[in-house]
This record gives sequence, structure tokens and C-alpha cells, in this order.
Amino acid sequence: MTGDDEALLAALLDGDHRALARVISRIEDRAPGHRELVSALYEHAGGAEVIGITGSPGAGKSTLVDKLAERYRERGETVGVIAIDPSSPYTGGAVLGDRIRMASTVGDMDVFVRSMSARGSLGGLSTATADAVKAMDAFGKDRIVVETVGAGQNEIDVVRTADTVAVLVPPGSGDTVQTLKAGILEIADVLVVNKADRPGADRTVQELSEMIELGHGSATGSTGHHGPGSTGHHGVDEDGHHGTDEDGHHGVDEDGHHGTDGAEAWLPPIVETVATDGEGIDELLDAFGAHREHLERSGALADRRRRRYVEEITTLLREDVHGLLEAELDGAGGLEALAESVRRGETDPYTVAADALAPVEECLTELDARSR
Repeated sequence: MTGDDEALLAALLDGDHRALARVISRIEDRAPGHRELVSALYEHAGGAEVIGITGSPGAGKSTLVDKLAERYRERGETVGVIAIDPSSPYTGGAVLGDRIRMASTVGDMDVFVRSMSARGSLGGLSTATADAVKAMDAFGKDRIVVETVGAGQNEIDVVRTADTVAVLVPPGSGDTVQTLKAGILEIADVLVVNKADRPGADRTVQELSEMIELGHGSATGSTGHHGPGSTGHHGVDEDGHHGTDEDGHHGVDEDGHHGTDGAEAWLPPIVETVATDGEGIDELLDAFGAHREHLERSGALADRRRRRYVEEITTLLREDVHGLLEAELDGAGGLEALAESVRRGETDPYTVAADALAPVEECLTELDARSR
């Protein structure tokens, strides 16, 4: 790492928001030396709680994130927000960078908002986003919120960056619920029916409850914030627990385990919110807190982060091998020339791929022999 990068890292760790912005810019641009910079962040990271906010377009994600940041600040916590925006077809940059719906915390330096380009990656998340989360974590942000583009089921990449994922569903969106059905239970740790003051909210809650019941084999349900005495949670008590017994647990034994196999399960609670008015935000934060407690108590937090690092390592290896192969193919005349050879019947794609990989395989074989 160069002297300039060392100074930049020191400034970031010292709480300089300009240094944080510069580091994220270098990460997003994949500038020379950015990998060494990110690598140095890891020993200073690990203390932040990462929340993913995703869902269908029009669900009110930006407004909800704004209210979440405002409420976190009222609790004395510092916040980082990464808003993944659709990529500009001309520059590759974020096209919604002004984030005009996230205005409540403007001027508060303890809320750092950064828009990033989706860069065409599945779910709107790229390697750069995961690295930016690491930069905010090392900086010392207590909470980091990642808001994704909102392309529906393809938002599964958010799971690889967040500890807790909230999926927003607008009311009266039966078709949307059906579209999300195949993947929503795998993505969501918390389900949020935002704009819950609009017609159709109760029906949407019912549809989601039925999905949870079918997916987990156990019923959830309450009247939500529309009903008398409700906390806005469906299937959870005021402490964030699911169930129907006197302790607020459903299908759990005395050790807090669900079902009969001894493995602790988590059923996504349904929280109704009206983000524009701040209604239901406290209940949503309680649901996040309950999920965090579940992750720590069950050991799932360590498992989830381990899987995240597996994915990061795999992605980096894939990028590096791709770069090596591109250089090898360029040395052989480039892909166009090789494709022309295939067209003329002189070779075939499988032989081309095998020839390109041969030097890499030879190198790995030699390293393996040396290690023995």
C-alpha cells in the first residue's frame, strides 16, 4: 500500500468523512491499489450491524430508509446508508444520486449516505458494494443500511451483504406477492407492508401470512397496527417472539427451539408501516433487534458471515482468473480471432477453453508439487 493510501486509511479510521468518501470512490472505480486498501480495512471492521432493505419498485424503500436513519440517530447511533441505484447506460454511475426522498437527515454528518451504481450485477449488488460496507464498518458506523434497486426476486444478492434483510411489499400487490413467492421466504428475515394506510393492506398481510404458513408449516397472524392493541407485528409478541402461548412462542420448547428437530428456526414477522408518517418504525426496529438476538443466540450470525466470506473469496477468484484468461486469449489473437477459427472449422470452443486454461492448470500443479 502506498504512502498516500496509508494516510487515507489513517484519516478514515480517525473519523474523517471526506476520507471515507474518497475510499468508497476508489472502491467503486476499482482504482489501482484499492484491493490493498480494502484488505487493510478488515482488521478494523466487524462491529456494525448491516440491514438490507429490498422489495418491489414503488414500495417506498427510500422513504423507509430515511425514517430508519432518523430513528437510529434519535437513539444516538451513527448510520451509513448505501443506496444501490440503476446504472446509467452511458457512464455506469448511479442515476438517482440525489436521493431526493431521503431528506430528513440532510446536514447530519453522523448519517453518511452514498449512492452506488448497480453495475449490472444480480440484485443490484456488486463486489464494490460489499467493500463499501466494509469501509463504513471500519469507519465506525453503528448501523449500515443497504437499499437495493428493487427488481423483485433477483434481490437475493442482498443476503450476501446484510445480517438482516427486510423485504417491502406495497399493499394491494397480489400479483407482486405471487411473483416474489418463489424466493421471498429465502430472502426475507422481516416482511414489511409499507403504505399500510392504503386499501388492500390487510389482504397483502393475509397473503404474506399464508406464504409463511405454507413455507414453514406453522401459522402466524394478528391484526397488525390496524387492529386494537396491536404492535404492528404479525406472529410476534412485543419482544419479537413468534407464537401463541403465554410466552409469545409458537411451537417452541423450553429451550426456545422451534419444531421437533431441536434446530432453532426463525419465522419472518410481518410489520406494517407508514413510512411517510414514521408509523411502525419502532416496531420494525424491534423486529430487527429480535432477529439479531436470534442470530447471536443460535450461532446463525457466524454461519451467515462465513457464507458471505465464501462468496467474497469465490467472486475475487473468479475475477482474477477471468483477468488471467483474458490476457492469455489476447496473446492468442483475441476472442474474435479464435471465434473465426471455430467458424472455419479449425477448432471448437471446448478446445479453445482447454488451451487457455492449460497454463493456469500447469501453474497450480507446480505450486501443489512444491507445497508437498
